[in-house]
Amino acid sequence: MPGMTSVDDSARTEPSTLAGEREMLEGWLDYHRQTLALKCRGLDQAQLSTASAPPSNLTLLGLVRHMADVERGWFRRIMAGERAERIYSTPEDTDRAFRVTDADSPGETWEETHAVWQREIEAARAVAAAHGLDEVGVGKHPSGEVFNLRWIYTHMIEEYARHNGHADLLRERIDGATGD
Repeated sequence: MPGMTSVDDSARTEPSTLAGEREMLEGWLDYHRQTLALKCRGLDQAQLSTASAPPSNLTLLGLVRHMADVERGWFRRIMAGERAERIYSTPEDTDRAFRVTDADSPGETWEETHAVWQREIEAARAVAAAHGLDEVGVGKHPSGEVFNLRWIYTHMIEEYARHNGHADLLRERIDGATGD
């Protein structure tokens, strides 16, 4: 379309096409983490907090907040068994992270949210590095099911891929930028 710009994806690392299983899973997860960051790059606080696809109230900032909670939940709580509370959501309102309200915006900057998300990614990498793909997490999932690290990696790739699709639409609606 005329007037459309492309999101620069030069900072994103393509996963290896010949890697072993673990390297492949880690590569795809990092690729999708980088994709979400790219979808947010170059936007100001107001744009990141804009629900640009009515009637949905989904925002790019809300997606990043959600993924910080998801990283923490699967790696720290489920895999490692840490008693790490949710960051943005609550047990009563599991979708709270998605909703960025006027009450959130003045006290929560993109820089703060991004830093929280990056800390959770680093914590997730540390937890994963300490476990094999077949190891089962020691934390309790609300369903009672148990999950091995391989499943968690696969689920996280799916979670990011789904939300990166949302981010594509939100970003295009904000400033017309498109891209993978």
